[in-house]
Amino acid sequence: MKVLVLNSGSSSVKYQLFDMQQETVLAKGLVERIGLEGAVLNHQPGGGEKLSFQRDIPDHSVAIKMVLDALVNSEHGVLESIEEINAVGHRLVHGGNEFSNSVLIDEKVIETVKKLYDLAPLHNPPGIKGIEACQAALPEVPQVAVFDTAFHQTMPPYAYLYGLPYELYEKYAIRRYGFHGTSHKYVAQRGAELMGRSLSSLKIVTCHLGNGASITAVDGGRSVDTSMGFTPLEGLTMGTRCGIIDPAIVTFLMEKEGLDSDGLNELMNKKSGVLGISGVSSDFRDLEQKAREGHERSQLALDVFAYEVKKYIGAYAAALGGLDLVVFTAGLGENSPEMREAVCNGLEFLGITIDKDKNQVRGKETEISAEGSRVKVFVIPTNEELMIAKDTREIAADII
Repeated sequence: MKVLVLNSGSSSVKYQLFDMQQETVLAKGLVERIGLEGAVLNHQPGGGEKLSFQRDIPDHSVAIKMVLDALVNSEHGVLESIEEINAVGHRLVHGGNEFSNSVLIDEKVIETVKKLYDLAPLHNPPGIKGIEACQAALPEVPQVAVFDTAFHQTMPPYAYLYGLPYELYEKYAIRRYGFHGTSHKYVAQRGAELMGRSLSSLKIVTCHLGNGASITAVDGGRSVDTSMGFTPLEGLTMGTRCGIIDPAIVTFLMEKEGLDSDGLNELMNKKSGVLGISGVSSDFRDLEQKAREGHERSQLALDVFAYEVKKYIGAYAAALGGLDLVVFTAGLGENSPEMREAVCNGLEFLGITIDKDKNQVRGKETEISAEGSRVKVFVIPTNEELMIAKDTREIAADII
């Protein structure tokens, strides 16, 4: 089976084509600046060089057609015909309370996702655009929706409810949903495989650390708590997002700074986080470099982030009633030995000890825990696209 995986953003489409017999990537790429000047398709056949094609790409329908054309191109394509594509898997950010698993897409699913636009106004609308573009281009091919929030639907009510009147939960579905679920699910499963243990027997904390970051407590393969909440703004201090703050700060700033809701949303989502603390950058690589040069606020931003990750690991060890494995993943988690060391230092009382030499690794699947460490610590590059492809294969298999 060949599965095309799509991740549609407001002005982009990221894609990978998998041969699911070997679970190998046949091609991958990214369409950028859809509807804008300088639109481009970057396409890379498996094992080949990256190719770029610039042209007008007014909407997602044109972008999807370009992707399909690239996949069957006689010079750089990997398929004889688009009829070789057996199914398409779509990443959707928010499934609300309605979707606890990946689902075959039909008109009812599309209408339900559209009703969730208020919960993810920046993410769900382009996801639907990608789905509708694929339905037009590949009308006979099964389409599957894979939700970032689905993995966290196993959280118990005491973990996902906020201290607001219960009627507001009933009326507006205000609760903790969590995000990055596909990534957390993948690295938890892979961590169990690397330990040679059954996932059902393990208590795991997965740390998805990047410009957007979240921590999840996984008990026996089920998410029982996670740091992101009603939106991806809650939780850790991130690249540009403030994370958890005293809610009274919201009304305080609106009054003192004369901000309306849009202005405050811009401040908390795009001007805060480590960018706001450092005054330098939202990119942790830049902050690490500036910190090495003696820039105090860059070091402070890194310290804030490491401290918060450490707190979540401790809190989730308590929530789990024990801990067997900690996994670091995503851009920062996979590529920063310094951040991993800063997070783990001081957690020896929990049984977490890392080996400094083993920890000198970037972007490779590696155990970094020290000999004798009661809790295992792994670096595992995330592979959300493969997880989406696996779910798509499983759901579409019965109807192909």
